[in-house]
Amino acid sequence: MLKRFKVIIEPESGGGYSVHVPALPGCASQGETIEETISNIKEAIELYIWSLKEDKLPIPDSDIEVELREVEVSV
Repeated sequence: MLKRFKVIIEPESGGGYSVHVPALPGCASQGETIEETISNIKEAIELYIWSLKEDKLPIPDSDIEVELREVEVSV
């Protein structure tokens, strides 16, 4: 069975990228390139889901609402 998850990829100040999965709390990874980052988060998601199955826990819905907004603050 295939399941799609939204991921958030952010560039790191020292180079490379970090990524996390809003639907899977604590599921995160990183990589030097976007391609490597995506490959690494796929592996992290598979391990996360494997752990849920081992513990007989439900797999969260993959189609959660994610909203991107900008906020202004005084600096």
